[in-house]
Amino acid sequence: MSAKRCYYETLEVTKTADSDVLKSAYRKLAMRFHPDKNPGDASAEIKFKEISEAYDILKDDQKRAAYDRFGHAAFENGMGGGARAGAGPFGDFSGSFSDVFEDIFGQMMGGGRKRSNRGQDLRYNLEITLEEAFTGRSAEIKLPTQVACDSCLGSGAEPGTAAETCPHCSGNGRVRATQGFFTVERTCSACRGTGKIIRNPCKPCRGAGLVQKERALNVDIPPGVEEGTRIRLSGEGAAGANGGPNGDLYIFLSVAQHAIFQRDGHDLHCRAPVSFVMAALGGTIEVPTVDGGRAKVAIPEGTQPGRQFRLRAKGMPVLRSSQKGDLYVEIAVETPVKLTKRQKELLREFEGESKAGCQPEAEGFMARLKEFWSGEA
Repeated sequence: MSAKRCYYETLEVTKTADSDVLKSAYRKLAMRFHPDKNPGDASAEIKFKEISEAYDILKDDQKRAAYDRFGHAAFENGMGGGARAGAGPFGDFSGSFSDVFEDIFGQMMGGGRKRSNRGQDLRYNLEITLEEAFTGRSAEIKLPTQVACDSCLGSGAEPGTAAETCPHCSGNGRVRATQGFFTVERTCSACRGTGKIIRNPCKPCRGAGLVQKERALNVDIPPGVEEGTRIRLSGEGAAGANGGPNGDLYIFLSVAQHAIFQRDGHDLHCRAPVSFVMAALGGTIEVPTVDGGRAKVAIPEGTQPGRQFRLRAKGMPVLRSSQKGDLYVEIAVETPVKLTKRQKELLREFEGESKAGCQPEAEGFMARLKEFWSGEA
């Protein structure tokens, strides 16, 4: 029979390792070599048995002191009470494994303690205008939700009576069942995880402690909010069962499209059509601002379509700041329609009087076309 491997080497730690290091090392190795993770792998089963045995000894101060002094001999021939015979394929190491059972397999096996009685979080979608996003506003919303029953004050028990501690789980809300090596924890079926038994349920709420009701709330919307901004109102969600804490209310904001402005972060954009005469000769136009005011924009001679003019600090406010974005005015040169006979004659005269350099972009484009076509020839 081969000699046993050093317990410290088995857990891959030094002899000076403290309890936290030991637990962390065991948790890592147990996760790696657990039979459920390695079905049909005999070597993994043996390894799992070894690390469980090592941790069972080293986690106990007295056993560890004995091992440090006498080695494996401290637990042979009845000296320290080693693994109990016939305790299953991995010996009797359920004690050491249960210390980290919930850390490793809590989610997989439905671990966790008493079910929380906290109320549900709620979501409310609220649409506002761009002007309201600019100035901020106070909005009243009506929210259908669950609130604590006025009759039993949320306890679920008939007035004058009280809920009793569940005798099946001793108020923990969960029960454990041991099957050989494994210990499985489940929600208590008697109290459904609440830890309480209501013998005389409240009639108005039928023992739930909650009733459906519409609530009115005032919500302060700060200036500068954007599409998708989320406002959290702590404790304004659904009431918790059996007197548990309320959930939270999350208000998701959407900003309606505007007839004039398009938003880009903190900046605003608007399109201002001008006549081709003004674009050619220059002039001044008035544009609106989101605060309801007006701003003048000087159009220089020869302004081309798509040119933008920047009006500083005429955009949206930066949330929780004194700064503001900018307003960009894009010039759109409009081609006249439904011309009279005289207007057409004037335009033809204008075209005839045009000379080189009047339309540099068109002239440059025609020059590139001629070069392109001559190359093809």
